[in-house]
Amino acid sequence: MEQPTAERIKEIFDPFYPANLSLWTEFSKYVQPRQFSKNEIIKHFNKTEKHINILISGSVAHFVLADDKEVCINLYYENQIFSEYLSFLLQSPTIIKTEALEDSLIWSISHQDLNSLYLKSTKGLFIGKAISDAIFIRKQSEQINLLTLSPSERYLKLIKERPEIFQRTSLKIIASYLGVTAESLSRIRKKLS
Repeated sequence: MEQPTAERIKEIFDPFYPANLSLWTEFSKYVQPRQFSKNEIIKHFNKTEKHINILISGSVAHFVLADDKEVCINLYYENQIFSEYLSFLLQSPTIIKTEALEDSLIWSISHQDLNSLYLKSTKGLFIGKAISDAIFIRKQSEQINLLTLSPSERYLKLIKERPEIFQRTSLKIIASYLGVTAESLSRIRKKLS
């Protein structure tokens, strides 16, 4: 199992928050590796998120229940930072479930350890800013795409940005993430091919 290193953490955060390696050296002391098997629940519906996570290998999704159906609201792949952030910040349960879609290796820092870092030095506060920036940028971009792009445009954007998704994730989950039915996704794919 790959162990957390400051260099790898810096590499993952740099696109959102370039910072000196010394910042990530301190952070990496608190990061713990966790492994999850395919279909294993990382955080259950109506439970509290206890970690900020870096996905090192595998894939993960967030789901909500709508009309007794699980709807995928986020997909994560290697080198992405994720958390059920509302629950993490409030330390209270939410209706979001986090599930490993493949065997996954995650590097995690607990809520308690992150707060200890905040109190320890100003470096801890910079780490908190880096985490919130990374999560906010991704979520805001997804919301804009959902509200401004057609399903076909969202599909094409997904293919361009993460082409491997279609070999690794079921079409049912991809359709749910794109906000369409599996049948609609099939029609979109047929029309565009």
